[in-house]
Amino acid sequence: MSVAFWLDALHQEAGSRVYITRLDILDQSRTMLKTRLHISSDLFVQVYRNDRFDTTNLVLVYGGRRIYARDQLGGRWHRHTTSAPQIHDKSAEGQRAVQLAEFLDEVESMLAAMGLP
Repeated sequence: MSVAFWLDALHQEAGSRVYITRLDILDQSRTMLKTRLHISSDLFVQVYRNDRFDTTNLVLVYGGRRIYARDQLGGRWHRHTTSAPQIHDKSAEGQRAVQLAEFLDEVESMLAAMGLP
């Protein structure tokens, strides 16, 4: 999935999910994209894509700390669970590729379980 694909998905999801207050494009080139989907002042999803290195990072950040993530490095996926965000979960579920909509569905479930906006 290319930078152009991710950018389209970001605009679509930002426009269709009422809890996303703003989409910021922090950095962009032909092969790289770094964005934030803001939920509240200290809660956001950061999305990074680098086509050149086949890297994707989808990260839920709260209070300046990663609380959940799914990363693709060189075509291989892993995740960082809410119970152990510093550890790479390489289980079958952790290695499963996800698209932005699915990641945001996971985020919604986690935020509801944590009582966050």
